[in-house]
Amino acid sequence: MNDTEEFSALLVGIQRLIRRRLRSGLDGPPLRGAQVELLRLVHDSPGLRVSDAAEELFLAGNSVSTLVNQLVGQGMLRRETDPADRRAALLYATDEAARRLADWRARRTALVGEVLAELPADQRAALTQAMPALRTIAAGLRRSAP
Repeated sequence: MNDTEEFSALLVGIQRLIRRRLRSGLDGPPLRGAQVELLRLVHDSPGLRVSDAAEELFLAGNSVSTLVNQLVGQGMLRRETDPADRRAALLYATDEAARRLADWRARRTALVGEVLAELPADQRAALTQAMPALRTIAAGLRRSAP
């Protein structure tokens, strides 16, 4: 396995392990990864249109509509008619969604913080120094998405 393959596999594996660890002890019904991504996006951008969410998440509009319907049904999202375009809907996270997201973020931060604290100081410093490069990679992947 070359460095590029290993890097990619590690990123995917770390994300998967974090999700699995955080699923245990969750309050309320479990949410799938795409549902959490949509909730985070709407929470951070209240009043987002479904079409804008689809574009931001690189998903088809009907896929996002399905996710929205599921999350509205679970009491996690609120859908309102866009006053500027009565055919469009604006999305808002509910208080319950905000609470669950805050809990999830706090648990994720604690989990990753515990693992990072076990690393030797030089490895923690190397990760800190790698952050700008990781941000650049994320931006490049976002730009190159179809």
